[in-house]
Amino acid sequence: MPLNTEIETAEGWLRGRQYREFLSWRGIPFAKPPMGQLRFRAPQPVTPWAGARDALRWGFAPPQMKLATMQGVGKYQAMSEDCLTLNVLAPAEPSSKPRPVMFYIHGGGYLLGSSATLVYGGQSLVERGDVVYVSLNYRLGALGYLDFSQFSSHQRQFDSNLGLRDQIAALEWVQRNIAAFGGDPENVTIFGESAGGNSVVTLLSTPSAKGLFHQAIAQSANAGVCYGKERADKWARIFTDHLGADSEHAVEALEDTSVHKLGKAGLEFMRDALQADPGTLGYAPVVDGDLLPLAPLDAFAAGTTHKVPLIIGTNDREAALFTRFGDDGMPLSVDSINKMFANTQPELLAHMIGGYSRYPDKRALEDICGDAMFWKPSIDCAAGHSAVAPTYSYRYDYSTRLLDVLGMGATHATELIPVFGLADTTFGKAFTTLGGQRGMRGVSHRMQSHWLGFARDGKPMSTWPQYNPHDRLTMIFKDHDKVVKDPRPHRRLAWEGFRGYR
Repeated sequence: MPLNTEIETAEGWLRGRQYREFLSWRGIPFAKPPMGQLRFRAPQPVTPWAGARDALRWGFAPPQMKLATMQGVGKYQAMSEDCLTLNVLAPAEPSSKPRPVMFYIHGGGYLLGSSATLVYGGQSLVERGDVVYVSLNYRLGALGYLDFSQFSSHQRQFDSNLGLRDQIAALEWVQRNIAAFGGDPENVTIFGESAGGNSVVTLLSTPSAKGLFHQAIAQSANAGVCYGKERADKWARIFTDHLGADSEHAVEALEDTSVHKLGKAGLEFMRDALQADPGTLGYAPVVDGDLLPLAPLDAFAAGTTHKVPLIIGTNDREAALFTRFGDDGMPLSVDSINKMFANTQPELLAHMIGGYSRYPDKRALEDICGDAMFWKPSIDCAAGHSAVAPTYSYRYDYSTRLLDVLGMGATHATELIPVFGLADTTFGKAFTTLGGQRGMRGVSHRMQSHWLGFARDGKPMSTWPQYNPHDRLTMIFKDHDKVVKDPRPHRRLAWEGFRGYR
């Protein structure tokens, strides 16, 4: 039977809409609004509703800088702490069997982002792959990724890893409800980029997420972004200092401060945290001994990640984007490199730097930064996970003339254009104004074929072999894709001995 736009979920009826060949439901709550006494608490179950609830518009964006919520010229998405919503997009055409589910987690450094961003629409994936696409909002910044549990008492509890808990709650919603939308709860692929990629490797390392997904794709995951309680507690105190509250008054300040003032304090906190610890994000998951017993890099090394197939990879020139547009958290100078590796044995640091022949010029600093924050952690994850489940490694090298002229090449996040099939959209065409649209269409077709095949069958197309730490076969996406054995071995060997740098 064809899907109807009115769907009954475990929490109540939802009213969506049809446009073109798609059925869409937006702004679906998967947890109670985390406001008032629920601020800084784990997500709580939604209160069921009577009648059909409209699911026609995007939910609120998580509180963040207004500029990051832009949806057009002079148009911004409204923000609120009441942001725990998700969206479902499905083919209007009926299917005789449940469809694979692709569950996307947006990036933005755990500080920015929204599922309503046009890039993440998912229409091309749904159309090409006959899948059900789900995207979500989760708490960001101090509301989602600072750990204030040191201030907990019998009267007031503060939970850790709130953004991660939000993602788990959304995946639990999928298990309860996605069959009503034509999706297969036994075939869910999580995928994400940047902080979303880091979320994927963190979910793979979170025991309570077991069984909630069946494949995983981590794009440009900075898998080292997960910190211990000592650093988390220090950062929480720095943040409350910026609220003007000592430890005795921290609870009152965290409960009563407006979202606007929390955001202002968060920017001041980020400045201090990044100056003190170059290469960190400031906002990140925490090894709390409860929800997350091991940092992802340690879980991958120990072989304790969930035994599901994994695609993981990075882009050729990850850090070039941050050189161009600025990011104080990126160690893009000799001083910040030295500070980031201050606790490293000098001979180990010298060996690593020796892998970059042009050090200390700008390109070498970019390469070191990109490798430290994205590539090295990703190949460590690939090596560890390949011992427990099928693993596939890639590097995205495709660039357009415009990106080359700008000095960025295949930099951070540029693979989103082909993955989401955006080559022929206004956004995608902006990257090919100096040529390259035909090549972009080609790489998009091939990447989507791999991503969709993986979501359907648990493996990409047959041209992409599995990764292992012996031959390190890696798919290179370019004008003409190729599989390379151990790409950039000299740089990989330069990093031997490093188990993270934090």
